[in-house]
Amino acid sequence: MQNDHKYRLIRSLLPMIAAVGLLVSTPAYADKGFVNWINAFYPTAANAGISKSTYQRAFKGVSEPDPTVLEKANYQPEFKSRIWEYLDSRVNPYTVRIGKDMLRQYGPTLNAIERHFGVDKHVLLAIWSMESNYGAVLEKPDRLHNVPRALATLAYVDKKRAKFARTQLIAALKILERGDVSAKNLTGSWAGAMGHTQFIPTSYLIYAYDADGDGRRDIWNSIPDALATSANLLKRNGWQPGKTWGYEIVPPGNAEAYAGKTKSLAEWQKLGFLRPNGKGFKNGADRAMLKLPAGGNGPGFLMTKNFFVIKKYNAADSYAMGVGMLADEIAGFGGVKQNWPRPEGTLDIKQKFELQSRMKELGYYDGEIDGNFGSGSKAAISAIQAQIGMTQDGQPSQRLLKALQK
Repeated sequence: MQNDHKYRLIRSLLPMIAAVGLLVSTPAYADKGFVNWINAFYPTAANAGISKSTYQRAFKGVSEPDPTVLEKANYQPEFKSRIWEYLDSRVNPYTVRIGKDMLRQYGPTLNAIERHFGVDKHVLLAIWSMESNYGAVLEKPDRLHNVPRALATLAYVDKKRAKFARTQLIAALKILERGDVSAKNLTGSWAGAMGHTQFIPTSYLIYAYDADGDGRRDIWNSIPDALATSANLLKRNGWQPGKTWGYEIVPPGNAEAYAGKTKSLAEWQKLGFLRPNGKGFKNGADRAMLKLPAGGNGPGFLMTKNFFVIKKYNAADSYAMGVGMLADEIAGFGGVKQNWPRPEGTLDIKQKFELQSRMKELGYYDGEIDGNFGSGSKAAISAIQAQIGMTQDGQPSQRLLKALQK
């Protein structure tokens, strides 16, 4: 039924396609419905000020939907992973070490951006890490998508995201029309998020900033432009200079009754919500919302205004927590003091690093020591499990680590 509707729509647009001329050719192997959709969308783009030459450059060589877009669209870890798993993969000794390296390397740039926008430089580094692993993702062609093709794919086949995709596609074409980036380099994620700090096209048009003074807002190749663009977004959404994003607290026995409620920090303190070190809060008049990401049995957090400003970047609580926690650790303090309620036998982040290090020392693993257990780590675990007579499930565990410690 969905395909029938799609093709009826395309047939209804054929007169319009004929009126503007064929913009994208149809090779023998092409998805003709997709090519027809691209051609039929041009009048909408033209009404937004997109020239025919820009449109043709954007879709040169594009004749089939991007097959990996929908696969990635259905996997968003910040909404599916347990909070400690999500944070382990993003706030760990590896991301902290690289963040401190980048702080030294780009210190003058970060200091200038912090002075200009009033946004904490450590938060900008954390966003850079969360969005593109400090730019490392941009060096992996298999992780990048042609943005016009990706957005056209979503608009063509994903009913739920079609409106979003059409809006973002027009914005991406405007970026190309402006000349900030070439068609070849207009790359991004499956949803069109672009550059070092992963801006979707509409956000780019609003917040993109030329920090290096070359006349172009280049978040793909200019690290100053990318970091300043992030700072501009946070500032314009109400970032409060000199203030934190939130506080870890020890949940009292009745904490879950207050989850999601907002009070002043002074009021929270009177109710028995205290920091792990027993200290009170600065700026007691500031208001904060109680978040219990692991329920009443795990750490609690009182989230202040800047936490919700970070969520303008990504609406997931776990994302904003990751940014705040990583920023604190890059700055030299922070770290969750209480234990997460992990299932029995699983590893915390320090133990994950130790396990990878021991596997590497024994010659089973040759990847990065980063706490993330991808295919390389799992293959190494399976090999060790086979060697010592454990069930070969490829999963890290307390039992496996203890065996290697011996």
